[in-house]
Amino acid sequence: MNIYDFDGTIYSGDSTFDFYFYALGKKPSLVRFWPKQAVAFSLYALKKISKTQMKERFYSFLTGIDAEAMLEDYWDTHEKNIFPYYRDQQREDDIIISASPEFLLKPICKRLGIQYLMASRVDSKTGKYTGKNCWGPEKVIRLKDQMDIDHCDKFFSDSHSDQPLADIADEAFLIEKGKIVPWH
Repeated sequence: MNIYDFDGTIYSGDSTFDFYFYALGKKPSLVRFWPKQAVAFSLYALKKISKTQMKERFYSFLTGIDAEAMLEDYWDTHEKNIFPYYRDQQREDDIIISASPEFLLKPICKRLGIQYLMASRVDSKTGKYTGKNCWGPEKVIRLKDQMDIDHCDKFFSDSHSDQPLADIADEAFLIEKGKIVPWH
């Protein structure tokens, strides 16, 4: 089995920010959340709030849209951002583990035939987390807790923050601009 991060790994870019800007294009009134979001980014940079708290404040824009209703159209326009290398080597038992919201990634995973997804549980209506941000060491914890897996054949990510997953893989690879390179 192979495990993949999503953003920057099989998807070129950050799907959360892309969805945000897509939603902003559809509903410009979302700019009303900018002050709250700017304060959240600033407080996080100053280490006054956690990454999860910052993200919840960023996701407050979800209260201004029907995210679920937008997802199919969003993925119609953004599915092209899936790196070709992934489709070429995709396996039936692939696992995607991402810090992005689960509700955002479910439709594209279904389209791609990916049946195993672990991601941050974020309410698509409120932006509130129902659990921990699926990032760094939390990814390995979820993998063990939810699937009783503590090993994989290959792991792919664009970030060294995923070192805990690289540590449980026979082989680990970094994705740099859509190209596979050995993990260093």
